[in-house]
Amino acid sequence: MSSYIIAITGASGAIYGMRLLEYLVKNGLTVYLTVTKEAWWILKDETGLFRDGTEDEEDEINSSLCEYYGVSKEILHYYDENNMKAPVASGSFRTDGMVIVPCSMKTVASIASGVSSNLVGRSADVILKEKRKLIIVPRETPLNTVHLRNLLTLSEMGIHIIPAMPAFYNKPATIDDMVEFIVGRILDALCIDNNLYARWGAGK
Repeated sequence: MSSYIIAITGASGAIYGMRLLEYLVKNGLTVYLTVTKEAWWILKDETGLFRDGTEDEEDEINSSLCEYYGVSKEILHYYDENNMKAPVASGSFRTDGMVIVPCSMKTVASIASGVSSNLVGRSADVILKEKRKLIIVPRETPLNTVHLRNLLTLSEMGIHIIPAMPAFYNKPATIDDMVEFIVGRILDALCIDNNLYARWGAGK
């Protein structure tokens, strides 16, 4: 069964990460999750979900998240951003890829410069050196020149960049519709079948 690393970092749009996580675990795919401190703050503000803790509290947070999604601990594994001993910090630990959603410009800069100051950066570095699939969903506007240069560096490294830019041809009626579009596009990039959004030309 496929397994993926999901990282949620400190940018607006935490709901994208939570919805992707929900889709993966509820479809039986194994997820190794890490959430930055800043992302926990945003999750609280934007979704009401708050499970902040320390590396020593990983098991408690993991149990809470498994209960929240109604899945077993064999499916969902949570690791604190400072836990550099987590399995996903090693290239010998095999996964099918990684998604950083949303991806802050701080994280973009960290990956572009090869700095692994937390588990997100280290996991991304591992994915790149092992030549596995890395997807980022940047969330910032407007973008300055440094942001654009860093994103170009990531693109040249083969990283798949999916900005959180919802479409409107599918006539979204709710925020959930717009979230589903982005999550569906991420799943498409992972080659995971889904019908979360109306595809262009479908039914015509």
